[in-house]
Amino acid sequence: MLYRQPLVGKLAQRINCFPNLHARYKYNLLVTPITLKILSMIVNATPQGWEVIYQQAHGMLAAQLAYYLKPELQCAHWVETLVAIANHDNRQRTWHGQDGLTPAGAPADFTLQPNTLEQAHALMDAVRFQGRWVTLLTSMHMIYLYESRRGENQTTDTFLDAQLELQESCRKTLKLTKKQPQQAYAILQWCDRLSLILCRNELPADERTLEITTGPDGKSYFVKQLPSQTVSINPWPFAETHLEVSLEYRELYQLQFKNDAELATAMHQAEVKYKSWVLEKE
Repeated sequence: MLYRQPLVGKLAQRINCFPNLHARYKYNLLVTPITLKILSMIVNATPQGWEVIYQQAHGMLAAQLAYYLKPELQCAHWVETLVAIANHDNRQRTWHGQDGLTPAGAPADFTLQPNTLEQAHALMDAVRFQGRWVTLLTSMHMIYLYESRRGENQTTDTFLDAQLELQESCRKTLKLTKKQPQQAYAILQWCDRLSLILCRNELPADERTLEITTGPDGKSYFVKQLPSQTVSINPWPFAETHLEVSLEYRELYQLQFKNDAELATAMHQAEVKYKSWVLEKE
């Protein structure tokens, strides 16, 4: 196999060959940070400050959980379903001032921030390039999130009506009944809920069980943490009897922030860490 030098390395070498260009372009190419943005976050308090998990990382954990499901719990269009699960919370908006902070100046957990149509439109605009199946499942998730707000205003109602029309169009293209995508969406919801339980450190103490939600097979599933710190689920939904899942997170040691820009800078500079869970059949 031929070794391919990374593109940035190639460009850096070429710039070094031209001294007159070096000072002008090298900094912009290799050092300038990405545009800092505040994304939707899961925020857990720690003794040192805050544990922050981006919603996108939570989506990736949900997709990992789906990946390991037993074949009989999987569905048609399985690869596209995994993509939809991974992307279901990939929405973001531009925040101004202190939108990403609590009134006390702490990083705001996503539950403290209302869903916005700006986020929903951005997500639906992105997934349309990933195929009709991904679009269909994501649209079903939008209805789940926003249907309770129907009647709030004309803009919301128009968005919801457009999603129902979009779903009908997707089903027609894919030659599906209205019931057929429900199993796939049940998988998304189940994995989403279990991922949130793990991300938000909600596993009860003393081996007490916590209901996840109804699975794609119509059964109720329960999770608990064993004395060994491994996690068990009943009934067991995975093809393997022992597996490990993980995600990225960041720790912040500053308790309060003046504005979103300060929080964004702290998040960008924070070390990327990893946490994992071992899931084991009891």
